[in-house]
Amino acid sequence: MKELLVLFSCLFFLAFLVPWRLRHYCAVLGWTCIVLFLFAEVPYYLSINNLLYPVMALLSVPFLVITARHLLARETLVMHLSTAAAVAFLMYAPFAYTPLGDWLISVVVGQTGWMLQAFGYPAHQLAWNMLSRNNFRVEIILACTGIQAIAIMLGVVSAVRTTTRQKVLAFLLVVPTIYILNIVRNTAVIIAYTGQWFPFLPEIAGNGEFGYESFFWAHNIFAECLALLLLIGIAWGLFRIIPDLADFATGLVQLYSRDIRRAVGRDR
Repeated sequence: MKELLVLFSCLFFLAFLVPWRLRHYCAVLGWTCIVLFLFAEVPYYLSINNLLYPVMALLSVPFLVITARHLLARETLVMHLSTAAAVAFLMYAPFAYTPLGDWLISVVVGQTGWMLQAFGYPAHQLAWNMLSRNNFRVEIILACTGIQAIAIMLGVVSAVRTTTRQKVLAFLLVVPTIYILNIVRNTAVIIAYTGQWFPFLPEIAGNGEFGYESFFWAHNIFAECLALLLLIGIAWGLFRIIPDLADFATGLVQLYSRDIRRAVGRDR
């Protein structure tokens, strides 16, 4: 079911890219499928004590309401935001729905294994998508490759008009940076988990699986926070390269914050 929601969201956003009179309805359906997918993922993330995504799911509801209203009014900023989402899906889809995704996972597994060896923490490759060290196994999935973050950031770039130079500089800032640092992130998480660096607060971080606490702190807390800071840094770099993108982001923040203030009765 979750996979179908992603697929339908992708199809609706791709239909939004076609210039026809009902395209804004396709964008509404695309965003709706994303929100439903986030809620469908909540049980899984709660099972691994990851609260970030459940919070995102809750926040996505007012976001969807505001976005749908402006899409139906064909508000320019929100139409461009939906274009960014559509382009991101266009880049992500080949990895999600073709063997290209498995190929990318296998490449990341090999490079993560190489980096573990280089840092003096050699791991055994149990399968094409799995590494093992100290009897702890880590499976690398598509979300561990960085392709989602890359697609999202490049999609954001597509929201505004850019020169060839800006496109090239944005690509060079986004793709190598996210990809390389993601390999470093995978390596650090595996080292911390298999070395049991953070066996703290099992009542919060544990899920009944032996040693899971170290994975929780390394992956769900430290790596997530660092990834957020990385994306903020990349966004700042993109704003320097593409000033119109900064204006676009400012306009979106003002638009959504104004609607939220109105909803809570603080802006009459």
